[in-house]
Amino acid sequence: MHFEFSGKTAVVTGAAHGFGRAMALAFAERGASVWACDVVEPELRETQRLGGDRCATRVVDVSDKRAVDGFVAAALQATGRVDILVNNAGGVLGQVGRPLEGISPSEWQSIFDVNVTGAFYCSQAVAPAMKAARAGRIINISSGAGLGISLTGIQAYASAKAAQIGLTRQLAHELGPWGITVNNIAPGFVRSNPATERQWESYGEDGQRALVDRIALKRLGTPEDIIYGVLFFASDYAGWITGQVLSIDGGK
Repeated sequence: MHFEFSGKTAVVTGAAHGFGRAMALAFAERGASVWACDVVEPELRETQRLGGDRCATRVVDVSDKRAVDGFVAAALQATGRVDILVNNAGGVLGQVGRPLEGISPSEWQSIFDVNVTGAFYCSQAVAPAMKAARAGRIINISSGAGLGISLTGIQAYASAKAAQIGLTRQLAHELGPWGITVNNIAPGFVRSNPATERQWESYGEDGQRALVDRIALKRLGTPEDIIYGVLFFASDYAGWITGQVLSIDGGK
């Protein structure tokens, strides 16, 4: 199966490191014009350096609607189109698992803002251009936590990722008449960024072994394992697939 995106524009959020950087580079390597954003500027500059002329980057907080609209408008002005949106920005924002009664309203809301509201704002921003083209691909990056429980114990994260899956299904039906597909990938545990490295270390040797033993394939995933699912959903091969959640987790 060969993936080629020459002449297309891909917008990737959360692209400073981990999955997002790997996705941005994968689209650039396959011919797309990539517009990548994040709030972590130094690492985002490295993504741009690695992506070369095919990769433009902007510092954007996806929970800020005005910033999102401006970012997408710049991509449209530069390329005339947005064919692919990958809503990858998210995470736990440095929070750790704590008892329910100790969670503040702002801690709860901040995780929803980046994981769900950000995906909504970005989808909202690209929808007019995709509708005009009567084609488009939106891929949301959820988590195994959205289908079950979070290994982190963070209530807002599991809830937000489940909500993002609900958003995926709803938008698939709303946007389907324009030929726009909306799908979701729920990755298993992958050591892909500083947050997941800290999480891995926190388990200790016994916990790490137990985590791997629960995976059918008996290994952790890699960013490349996740990327191929994204490329598939973004490609012409997935033209009649929408509203779906693909678990890429090594088997549970």
